[in-house]
Amino acid sequence: MTAAISVRDLRKGYGDLDVLRGVDLDVERGSIVALLGSNGAGKTTLVRILSTLLDADSGTASVDGLDVATRGADVRAAISLTGQFAAVDEVLTGRENLVLVARLRHLPEAGRIADELLDRFSLADAGGRRVATWSGGMRRRLDIAMSLIGDPRVIFLDEPTTGLDPQARLEVWQAVREVASQGTTVLLTTQYLDEAEQLADRIAILHGGRIIVDGTLADLKALLPPAEVEYVQKQPTLEDVFLAVVGAGSDRGADR
Repeated sequence: MTAAISVRDLRKGYGDLDVLRGVDLDVERGSIVALLGSNGAGKTTLVRILSTLLDADSGTASVDGLDVATRGADVRAAISLTGQFAAVDEVLTGRENLVLVARLRHLPEAGRIADELLDRFSLADAGGRRVATWSGGMRRRLDIAMSLIGDPRVIFLDEPTTGLDPQARLEVWQAVREVASQGTTVLLTTQYLDEAEQLADRIAILHGGRIIVDGTLADLKALLPPAEVEYVQKQPTLEDVFLAVVGAGSDRGADR
């Protein structure tokens, strides 16, 4: 089977600034892959290209076997994108938000779809309340639930827990696990290393415009030798690996 996402030598620049300098990445179907990188590394630029919101300068990229440059409409029908902030209508209730999206996708039985998703994401009790009264974690879970309407085969989550408190982050993590458990492929961008450790089947580190490390958590930890203190072996954390690979003193700019 083809990979759910396949990227080869992808390049993108803005004027004199080269953001992506030859990115190669494969994401297996039904997996969660975390894309790590500092601010300015190009994570959002890569996601925007894969979701057909931005054209690459060169290279190739396919999603669900579809070329993003030549079959944009088909790609958009196969994916869903959740940005850094919840795109929900606070005037509407949670159920009304879901029904609205289902109707925009011209799906039958919009009410049934909404009720099933409210149950699936443990939001049924709040479904009749205006979203303005919901917590940040609840809104984010609703946002992810809305992204599942139409059964997309690939979901892009661009820093989904930005600005959330610890409890809300745990709620979103559970929502992401729920999505993946149904066989949906998830590409998750994040700056939170513990988030990648908790959720990802594989982790890719984007630095200097390229993927410089790509593997399982165990693969990445194996890059550094364990520390030995009083005969007790200490395995390196993902944070140790990340800082060692990209350099603790690297410049940090605004992410694109």
